[in-house]
Amino acid sequence: MTDPWVALEPGADPAERVRALRRAHETFTTAGVVPRPVRSVVADSWRRSARAGVGPDCTASVELADGDLGAYRAEHPLARVMPLFRELLGSFAADGEHLLAVCDAHGRLLWVEGHPSTRRKADRMNFVPGARWAETSVGTNAPGTAVAVDRPVQVFAAEHFIRRVQPWTCAAAPVHDPRTGRVLGAVDITGGDGLAHPHSLGFVQAVARAAESQLALLAPPPPAVGTPVLTALGRDEALLLLDGRTVRLSRRHSELLVLLARHPEGLTGDELLCALYEDESVTPVTLRAELARLRRILGPGLLASRPYRLTAPVESDVAVVERRLEAGAVSAASAAYTGPLLPGSQAPAVVRLRQLLADGLRTALIACRDPDLLADWAHTRWGDDDLQVWRALAAVRPTAPVRAHLAALEAELAAPARRTPR
Repeated sequence: MTDPWVALEPGADPAERVRALRRAHETFTTAGVVPRPVRSVVADSWRRSARAGVGPDCTASVELADGDLGAYRAEHPLARVMPLFRELLGSFAADGEHLLAVCDAHGRLLWVEGHPSTRRKADRMNFVPGARWAETSVGTNAPGTAVAVDRPVQVFAAEHFIRRVQPWTCAAAPVHDPRTGRVLGAVDITGGDGLAHPHSLGFVQAVARAAESQLALLAPPPPAVGTPVLTALGRDEALLLLDGRTVRLSRRHSELLVLLARHPEGLTGDELLCALYEDESVTPVTLRAELARLRRILGPGLLASRPYRLTAPVESDVAVVERRLEAGAVSAASAAYTGPLLPGSQAPAVVRLRQLLADGLRTALIACRDPDLLADWAHTRWGDDDLQVWRALAAVRPTAPVRAHLAALEAELAAPARRTPR
């Protein structure tokens, strides 16, 4: 196929493709092998779905209902562009007996609107507001896969991982925060085989881009002098949003700013030396030179000395995760955690803070026993070998893939203990 993201190229026979996909799906669910007719984007999604323990006969669970759903939707950034979605897709959905759906970055459906009879059919498979349609919950589907791969994607018939969704076709595109680039969710069109046309994918992608443009217009312009924002999770080089400009910091300057933001009261030169350097041979002159370079980057007035301190509050993604954990908002904290703090840093104080933050979130995830939140963590690059999380996941979702992964981790852990010294 010329476009790996398009489900059905012009001229293809839909009935023949459906038959081939059903055979391929059966082969995968029984033998774990993806046959040739399956597109690579779908094959990769099937594998992720299987690793997450999704079965072909599972059902989406409703996580948000009634008042909780209403409050969450009202505060979600995509609520501001729902009128645009309805204007651009509402008539198309109603006239074509399709559905317009919008999900958040975790694959939870926030809005599902469209033709009444189609909605009734969708209700029977829990394609309803408040239901979780992430890949880790229900496998391959357009909105869940779009936020997973951060690309527009079309899913046709038996390309869906769970069988009850295979009569449907859907196309979805992620929507990003125009200022940070963060995925806010996805806009989706769901219906029959007619949506398998390549134009459907292009249409929904254009709608997503229009929504991002609208969000950029609705967002207030950054103030001339505002609160600096530091992004340091999942990055070796932090980003600093300062006075409307984004600055990429060096690794050492990233460490310095993380620590100074963490200690608004300030740190002495000796305290910074101990926090940053394992090597005691590093001199105060080296540190002062780094601070002087950082001061030039930040501009006048933001970095003071004696002790070294920031003269204005700095917001950070680290602080956001910590506040949400303190409030008991585990799901929100997990959503804000985009990876370990400055993962390449070996600075002693950064290593301690990185471990403290990760352990706090892991402990909360294990305690809440939410299988989807645990699966989201377990299937990240930092959670793939997290034995405690995999044990907790196996306790609440004891599927064959989860048990197999846990057994492999436990065997790997036990192997050194079985070795005897020569």
